[in-house]
Amino acid sequence: MTGRPSSPGARSLLRPARQGTYEKVFAAAYTCLATNAMLAVACAPLLAALALVRDPLASWPFFAVLSLVCAPALAGAFRCFAALGSGSASVVRTFWAGYRSGARPALAVWAAGAAVVSVLVVDGAVVARTAWGPALVPFFATAVVLVVATVVALVTLVAGGAAPVRLRALVRPCVYLVVRRWYLAAANTVVLALAVGVVLARPVPGLLLACAPLLYAVWATTRFVLAPLTSRDATT
Repeated sequence: MTGRPSSPGARSLLRPARQGTYEKVFAAAYTCLATNAMLAVACAPLLAALALVRDPLASWPFFAVLSLVCAPALAGAFRCFAALGSGSASVVRTFWAGYRSGARPALAVWAAGAAVVSVLVVDGAVVARTAWGPALVPFFATAVVLVVATVVALVTLVAGGAAPVRLRALVRPCVYLVVRRWYLAAANTVVLALAVGVVLARPVPGLLLACAPLLYAVWATTRFVLAPLTSRDATT
């Protein structure tokens, strides 16, 4: 008794994946794990402070300054993600190359963004306690999202550029593109808030396991937002 021949669709579902597919999956997994380890090393001072301080939110000015160590680390992580897209899985060398080359501009962007966000949060908290304050809370929240998304966009350009970038010339185009894709900027802010929440709740496990996948989602979304700007630079 012979069985009924399987359909072409069933045969395609049962067909083993190509070798290249397995290589891409393993390369992505290795990049995420290795990037997490490099982020933990680069952000070791912040991790140590989070482990020692019971209530980080009560000491937020100190942690706002200490968060500067995240700026070059984020540039290094974004450089690893860009290298993965081009077929390279050399994480350690790529991370520290992006860390060194993007340290100065990333620190400048991060410091300015942290200062503006701190002012917005403090002013928003004060205004929210007034009688007419709740009506202005959406304004402060929108401004924070805009600043965070612009900082991430600038760090993405810093990390992905082979040559030094002029930050002043890129601020206005980044703001325009972020506002144009505001819903993606809001989604990125939610993902970043999730990453920060995970790290605050469980600093070492959060940074070693969950940080890189969440940052990759932010980086990929930001690259899509910046596509008009990066494609124009690639053609000039």
